[in-house]
Amino acid sequence: MKETRIAMWSGPRNISTALMRSFDNRPDCFVTDEPLYGHFLMETGYNHPGREEILRSQKTNWSDVTVELCGAIPYHKSVWYQKHMAHHLTENIDFSWTKSLTNCFLIRHPKDVITSFVKKFELNSERQLGFAQQKELFDWLSSETDFTPPIIEAKEITKNPKQVLTWLCEKLNIDFFESMLSWKKGNRETDGIWAKYWYENVEESSGFMPLSQNKNDIPKQWETIYAESLEIYEYLLSKREVNAIISRTN
Repeated sequence: MKETRIAMWSGPRNISTALMRSFDNRPDCFVTDEPLYGHFLMETGYNHPGREEILRSQKTNWSDVTVELCGAIPYHKSVWYQKHMAHHLTENIDFSWTKSLTNCFLIRHPKDVITSFVKKFELNSERQLGFAQQKELFDWLSSETDFTPPIIEAKEITKNPKQVLTWLCEKLNIDFFESMLSWKKGNRETDGIWAKYWYENVEESSGFMPLSQNKNDIPKQWETIYAESLEIYEYLLSKREVNAIISRTN
């Protein structure tokens, strides 16, 4: 049986949980929710909601975690979808283990990310949003492997989920399932213990929902972070196979 381990690298507030729901609805797939979160909290000291619960629920040594992520797929499934937050890649993490996975990137316009993020957290650095870490990993993978990681844009998925997901599955060399387009409302056993703090919207969803877009100017206090993030977002956007996606979504 061919096995595929997918690492989807996203920033916060990027519909990453909805995309995890989509893959969780595949009959051949096991999903893992933010396996490096505990390591990130231990390493940075951030006091996120449920911090102590999260630290108790996960291993906090990145090396121990990544050995498991490259190992046997649970429950004898053939696809393992790993939802990763790029900002969990702290500076002491070696990227070499990612070669054992099929890596993908999920991006969203930083204006919309920042607008959503600051409702939950204090924003002091671009690295809290994961754009820099996404670029670092993407560039490393592009230079170290023969596979150019697929990049998908959050807005495009919500506008044309079937077309974008069909394209993504082709890139990953796995079958597309219609069941990826909808799911039952509510929580999942595979959700991280932090779901009660963050997943209220996706728990009320049964499919991909349109994303709101911020058309206002970014407040002055975040202008520098926005400019830094926008430069990387546009760089990553330039690296995706835009023509292949557009031909499906037009």
